Amino acid sequence: MFITFTSDKQPMRYFVVFLFLFFTLISGAQDAQNAGTVSGTILTDVDQLPVQGVNVININKVRGVVTDAKGNFTIEAVANDTLHISYIGFQSIKVRVTNDWIKYKTVAKIPITERAYTLNEVVVDKYHLTGYLPVDSKLIPVKESYRYNIAGLTQGYEGGENSPGAFKRVLSNMFNPADLLHNLFGKKGNEMRRLRDMKKDDTVRNALAAKFDRETLAALLGVTKEDIADILEHCNYSQEFITTANDLQIMDAISGCYEEYKVLNRSK
Repeated sequence: MFITFTSDKQPMRYFVVFLFLFFTLISGAQDAQNAGTVSGTILTDVDQLPVQGVNVININKVRGVVTDAKGNFTIEAVANDTLHISYIGFQSIKVRVTNDWIKYKTVAKIPITERAYTLNEVVVDKYHLTGYLPVDSKLIPVKESYRYNIAGLTQGYEGGENSPGAFKRVLSNMFNPADLLHNLFGKKGNEMRRLRDMKKDDTVRNALAAKFDRETLAALLGVTKEDIADILEHCNYSQEFITTANDLQIMDAISGCYEEYKVLNRSK
C-alpha cells in the first residue's frame, strides 16, 4: 500500500499559472485584433477621381507609403494611430485609425481638396544697375554669411552672421529654463526622437524632399510651423535657409540641433 502526500500549495500554484496563461492569451488576442494594416483610396473631392502619388504617413509609427495609379494604399497601423495625407496642390489632412477599419478590412474612401492659390506681386527690378561693373558691384548687397554642411546632404547652406558662435549660443540657451529650445526639446522628447525613424524610412524622406510647406514635418514632430522657424533661428540658421530649404533639409537641420542639445544637456 502506497500513500501519496500532496502539498496544499500545489493546486494554488497550478491555478496561478492557469490565470497567467489565460490573461496572456487574452492580451495577445487583443493586440492581434488592434494591430494590422489599413487600406484606403484617395480621391478628389470634386470629381471623385483617384489620385496617384499621394503621401500617406503614419505619424505614430513614422512609416509612409505612396498611393498607386488607382489611388490605393495599404499601411501598417493600430487603433488610434493618425495618418497624415498630403499631396502637392491639395490640402493636407489627418485621419484617425479606428478599430472597425482594422477589424473589418474596409477600404476607406478619403477625399482631398485642391488648394486655391493667390499669386503675389513680384518685383523684378529690385536693384538699379548701371551696367558698369565697378559701380554695380557696390550697389548689390553682400550678405556676410557663413556656409556649413548638413549631415547626409551634398549642398552647403548659410548659417547666419554669427555661425562661429553657434555652439555658444545653443549653450547659453541650455542654461535658460525659459528658452524656446529647452521648452520644445525638453518637453517633446518622444516626438523629437522620431527624427531618427524619419531618416530611416525612404518614403518619409522622399515625401519631405518634395515639400516646402512644413505641414508634414510639423505633424510628425508635434509642433507648429512657427515653432520650426523658431528652432532653426535659435540654432543660428539664416532666414534664407529657413524660408527656402525643403522639408528634408529642415528635418536634418533640426535633427542636428537636437543632437547637439542632448549632448549639452547631458553635460550640465
